[in-house]
Amino acid sequence: MIAGLLALTPGFAGVSAMQPTPPTAAASPYSYADIADLATAAPIALHARIHSAVALKAAQAPGVGAGQSRFYVEADVVSLIRGAGPLASRISYLVDLPLDAKGKPQKLKKKAPVLLFARPVAGAAAGSNSTSSVRLVAPDAQLPWDAATEAQLRAVLTELVKPGAPPAITGIANGFHVPGTLPGEGETQLFLNTSTGEPVSLTILTAADGSRRWAAAFGEIVDGSAAVPARGTLAWYRLACGLPRQLPLNKLAGTAPEDRRKAASDYGIVLGALGQCTRTRKPPVG
Repeated sequence: MIAGLLALTPGFAGVSAMQPTPPTAAASPYSYADIADLATAAPIALHARIHSAVALKAAQAPGVGAGQSRFYVEADVVSLIRGAGPLASRISYLVDLPLDAKGKPQKLKKKAPVLLFARPVAGAAAGSNSTSSVRLVAPDAQLPWDAATEAQLRAVLTELVKPGAPPAITGIANGFHVPGTLPGEGETQLFLNTSTGEPVSLTILTAADGSRRWAAAFGEIVDGSAAVPARGTLAWYRLACGLPRQLPLNKLAGTAPEDRRKAASDYGIVLGALGQCTRTRKPPVG
């Protein structure tokens, strides 16, 4: 009987299969675009812990939005994730946060961990070698800290500081569509405006059988064989969140009406492949 049992369980494989599966790491509650919006706008990004928070009265909080309350916060810096200059160990700032379910200012617990996206306040460090007061890049640019969100932030920042990082897309500069040699073939090229003036282009190729493939080129060389940007990368974010939802046909000057329609159809293929720029919060303004 013992021999039979051993034969049924060689190497005790059945025992190892019964071991509990390690828990999956929690994902960030924020989308890639949420974090990229803040990271691209903020020269300072840091992990901090709330030291104290005081809800300001309406007279002290001009311009605060409906359903919001403004707080004066002092926080202790845990780690500086991004920043060019020295930062004091304790900083102060203003933040606007939603009222609680009872319509009252929410309570910010002491030592609660947060992520801050900010700029230094000019003149706030007079007589000091470090910045002690910052201005958030958006009224609500304080996020609850968690390891997954910090990891996502660091991944975005790593891409942002790389040489040749994809710039922000500000519109369509011009473009054209030309038919190919065989019936049904064609090529659309679109050239984009960017915040830095660096060239970015889209190429969409249609084969004789009607199949289409596209590529984005970040740089001088227009490469129709370049890889399509993967979702959750800076290149994807720049395109998905920066391209207009419709191709402005007036940018295709000199292109025949039929070719303009084909270019617009090709552009739709690009937008469909990129998918939606999913956000859970409003991006910073300016």
